[in-house]
Amino acid sequence: MHVGILQLDLMIPEALTLKDKRRVILSLKDRIANSHNVSVAEVDRLDEHKRSIIGIAMVSNDKRYVEGGLSKIVDMVRMNPGVNLVDYQIEFA
Repeated sequence: MHVGILQLDLMIPEALTLKDKRRVILSLKDRIANSHNVSVAEVDRLDEHKRSIIGIAMVSNDKRYVEGGLSKIVDMVRMNPGVNLVDYQIEFA
């Protein structure tokens, strides 16, 4: 069993309030969860209205499948006009 963990450090430049940020992040989390078989949660920077840390977990019996799936999510986030990808990390447990 291979568990892949993706951590996304995001900036939300258009967000003026926490409500604006939560709307953008909820939409992004829903799109990621609906298009990939992963678990998604906002895990840090909850009280900052322009920044967010998102955690994503994926499990499979094939490490290459997990790595490819998480890489596709990174590409999807890069293409999202509402957020800027500051940094990301992929780890395996």
